[in-house]
Amino acid sequence: MKIGLVQTATGSDKMENFAHLAPLVHDAARQGATLIVLPEASSQAFEQGRLDTQAEELDGPFATGMRELADELGVTIVAGMFRPADTLERDGKTINRVYNTVLITGGGVHTGYDKIHTYDAFNYRESDTVRPGSELVTFDHQGVTVGVATCFDIRFPEQFQALADRGAQVVVVPTSWADGPGKVEQWRTLTAARALDAGVFIAAAGQSRPDFEVKAGEPSGPTGAGHSAVVDPAGVRIDEASYGPETLIVDIDPTEADTQRTTLPLGAIRATTTMR
Repeated sequence: MKIGLVQTATGSDKMENFAHLAPLVHDAARQGATLIVLPEASSQAFEQGRLDTQAEELDGPFATGMRELADELGVTIVAGMFRPADTLERDGKTINRVYNTVLITGGGVHTGYDKIHTYDAFNYRESDTVRPGSELVTFDHQGVTVGVATCFDIRFPEQFQALADRGAQVVVVPTSWADGPGKVEQWRTLTAARALDAGVFIAAAGQSRPDFEVKAGEPSGPTGAGHSAVVDPAGVRIDEASYGPETLIVDIDPTEADTQRTTLPLGAIRATTTMR
């Protein structure tokens, strides 16, 4: 199975972002990718204005455009977007929160995963404007079970283990990872650890670092640090991007996940071991 990871920086307008992403998806499909993963916040990058003003349901123009593109190319597209969630009153202000949603569309599938673990860390509170989701999501792609996670979820091994327990051989992870000292090293460690924890392929597509030529490695908000990667179930990085825009096309054998879980049966051990 060929996976395409599209690493790019999106902007403030969702349909301009769609127009930017479409030719990149075309190019990945032309190279043989059938599962094409775009970054978190593909519809509207973080720190590019209020998220609620362009949030849409899965029948909105951005999601519909992606569905039509996937159907045209005969591929499955995974892309970060935002959906309306709830309204809170806080400190005399009305806040329209959104869900940080991963759209999965193509091959008869059109659904979404709402990010469970919001990025409330490093002096940033995503939950102020983003309502956490609560449901795990898997989908079928060419007979392969694919699990879904997003960015900060990568720090929570139990989510990936639960996806593996549901049969996932691959977990896609759209991401907009904050840059800064040690952050890329953390990203590399966490993606490898989650692959090993769960015995799955990790296919993580990130936002590229804005102004990466001069600011790579400097502290940033959650606006991307690049380094999209595919990691195999043994924790080996098959391919990895750098900071800037890039598309990776990676051919994997999903049955390697089954082999790894047979060789290192962590799921069975978890099921029979009582922690004290």
